Amino acid sequence: MSCKKVTLEIQKEIMQYLSNDDVFEEVMHLSGKAFRDVPGRKTIQVRLGSNSYFIKQHFGVGWREIFKNLLTFKLPILGAKTEKLAIEKMDNIGLATTPLVGFGEQGCNPATRQSFLITQDLGNIISLEDLCAGWKTNPPLSGFKRRLVIAVAKLARTLHTNGLNHRDFYMCHLCLNEGSLGNGQIRLALIDLHRMLIHKQPSVDDNMKDIAALYFSSMDLGFTARDYLRFRHYYSQGVKSVNKTFWQQVIKRANKLYAKFHSGKFQQRLAVEKAALKK
Repeated sequence: MSCKKVTLEIQKEIMQYLSNDDVFEEVMHLSGKAFRDVPGRKTIQVRLGSNSYFIKQHFGVGWREIFKNLLTFKLPILGAKTEKLAIEKMDNIGLATTPLVGFGEQGCNPATRQSFLITQDLGNIISLEDLCAGWKTNPPLSGFKRRLVIAVAKLARTLHTNGLNHRDFYMCHLCLNEGSLGNGQIRLALIDLHRMLIHKQPSVDDNMKDIAALYFSSMDLGFTARDYLRFRHYYSQGVKSVNKTFWQQVIKRANKLYAKFHSGKFQQRLAVEKAALKK
């Protein structure tokens, strides 16, 4: 017999739009605008009442994926619970992310366990990848760029000194609250935490990988050597084992990521994923 154990943690603001018959199945079959659709996982945007939400539906990873991760000494991501715990940890240390309003999980078998996560739409935000896209030819005011670099460095420092590693720490996952610019503030949120690692003690190697990912994703966005030195200065304050070797490893790994991203094979894979979203 299959195990049908169900865990549900859903706020009242969401429950009012759902039936009481089988809430888990209802959420897993909701449809909306697709932002990510890959084997075993789908991210959609839905409107419930007058509000917008994002739902991540996990349909089970399968034993093949689990063994593939274990054989390469990686912890497999089995569902939405990883991101749920990550959001709660981010809340505890005062870093902004997508507010959690619902979580559900069904099944005991790790290979077939299904789950979902519901988060509020952050609204008027722009990813740093989009914000900085034209900076190479049309640079922003130097004061704004300086404050943004410092804000990103401090966010990364807080993340890492608290034992958290995003593992997809790219510019596209750092978002600026555009509404905060009117009063001169820079408010950032870190999104897409589904692969986040939570360590008891900070991991120097995982910190390096995060910073390398951030560096790689900024390489074509018009940042200067001075910008990178400023980032290093503010990030390094209070982070253990950040030395010359650390930054050499960051540059080496970032260059490898850049070469991989621009390879024909990787670009072909991206094209397939984008085509799937347009269907």
